[in-house]
Amino acid sequence: MDPANGQYQEPDSWEQVADSGPGNTEAPLEIQKPFSNLNINAPDFVPSWMTKTSPSQEQQPDASSPAAGPADNAMDMETGAGGDTQEPMDDPEPPPAEPKPGTLDDMAAANGELEEEEEGELMEQEDEEEEEVAKATAAVKKKPPAPVEPSAPPKEHINVIFIGHVDAGKSTIGGQIMYLTGMVDKRTLEKYEREAKEKNRETWYLSWALDTNLEEREKGKTVEVGRAYFETERRHFTILDAPGHKSFVPNMIGGASQADIAILVISARRGEFETGFERGGQTREHAMLVKTAGVKHIVVVINKMDDPTVEWSQARYEECKEKLIPFLKKVGFNPKKDLYFIPVSGYTGANLKEPDREICPWYSGPPLIQYLDELQSIDRRVDGPVRVPITDRYKDMGTVALGKLESGTLTRGMQLVLMPNKTNVEILGLQSDENEVESAIPGENLKLRLKGIEEEDIIPGFVLCSPDSVCSTGRVFDAQVVILEHKSIICAGYSCVMHCHACVEEVQFKALLALVDRKTGKIDKTKGRPRFIKQDNIVVARLVATGLICIETFKDFPQMGRFTLRDEGKTIAVGKVLKLLE
Repeated sequence: MDPANGQYQEPDSWEQVADSGPGNTEAPLEIQKPFSNLNINAPDFVPSWMTKTSPSQEQQPDASSPAAGPADNAMDMETGAGGDTQEPMDDPEPPPAEPKPGTLDDMAAANGELEEEEEGELMEQEDEEEEEVAKATAAVKKKPPAPVEPSAPPKEHINVIFIGHVDAGKSTIGGQIMYLTGMVDKRTLEKYEREAKEKNRETWYLSWALDTNLEEREKGKTVEVGRAYFETERRHFTILDAPGHKSFVPNMIGGASQADIAILVISARRGEFETGFERGGQTREHAMLVKTAGVKHIVVVINKMDDPTVEWSQARYEECKEKLIPFLKKVGFNPKKDLYFIPVSGYTGANLKEPDREICPWYSGPPLIQYLDELQSIDRRVDGPVRVPITDRYKDMGTVALGKLESGTLTRGMQLVLMPNKTNVEILGLQSDENEVESAIPGENLKLRLKGIEEEDIIPGFVLCSPDSVCSTGRVFDAQVVILEHKSIICAGYSCVMHCHACVEEVQFKALLALVDRKTGKIDKTKGRPRFIKQDNIVVARLVATGLICIETFKDFPQMGRFTLRDEGKTIAVGKVLKLLE
């Protein structure tokens, strides 16, 4: 640039601009700002395609002047960034001056300070969070998972079966108990209630918690044994909801073989109790079958006390009680120790979890759930050999078998033998009431994932055993048989169906060996071998099964040594195994 004529000459190189600029003088630079601020005396950089104004317009106003505009300050910032000027070495560095308000420098400095403060705060927060996470991690590492106290053993498992005549309210009581104990939430029940109302079955919605099959919901009749569970402070209860219709008694027998306690549900409604209790009703047969299956305690629940025909009448309750006690005593239950009566309403939930003294002031006993929780513990064979009668099986990512652990202890990875085929299997997984467990004790209903066998090779009635102590198998055995109900006589050669634990097999009376005196319970030696037997007789007979079955003597293992005989849809006899022959 030529200052004489004000014309701009294009330099040969950018270095000439620095050499010939107006700011490049031999005199020391006059710096009014501290070194930390922008250098306003630096020469301007102007591209070649821009037209420069006259020298009078080139003079930059002083940064301290209040007339300096934002554009001029912006240019100052650009030129200050690219300037090559240096201060004399002997000049001491002045202390930083406080920025004056009103300039871009001040705003930039303030913004920078704010950003630095925000970044500092964020970094401090991140550091604090990292320290907290580190402390929590260290605490978790230092503190091991709380072990189960040895003084607090796992809850005792009790299997409860609901029995009784059809439409007595078994599934409804089971569903109400699940709701009261929190196993079914209110939202699910409201959904069931809406669906039941659409089918004009408003009062059935509670039973749908156990009757999950579409056929069962349509007809209102339980077909398969429903399974559910609930817990109290002391115990874990498994609900077995048995079908009440006479056509499904074989399913009921399979459920009764797994039960520890039976709840006999009686309908107090006028006409329903009489229908279920008279000959041909399922109240009598169910009570007899659970006694044969080994159930030693029955809780008799007088249901539907809220019915308009009853209205919590104590007279109706006592009437049902007086008719039931003699029959149950005849079956073999002690009224003082083995029986307990409770008036309830399954639909409203009265006397199930909490006593209702307002509508039922004449009953002063505990409600149903409390009574079940306070029952005496059941003796289990924890140290005995493993025995798991298989009740069902299916295929789900492998072979899964269902059954109740009657004796011994199971753990994951254990090697077992499946009898009577003598197949070696390994337990890959254990489930107790839908919960994965590492081990199981007697009384638990289990799902076992097995390795080494296919689903089609398992039949209900097979038994999982310890390799060092397998169960007995056979076809011919001697048994003591009680004839309960049969129209005609029974001779050698008579065939029927035997239910023994989970096994269902056809058997034949090969020989009638001796009669047993009802009063003494001993063999009547005064009479020889009987030629035939009839109703109410007790006989020692030799039975032959069509196939090889898993069976034990009643003396050695009661759960696998008792059986029921059925023919033409009726239970004709019950018995126990005395001796295995072959």
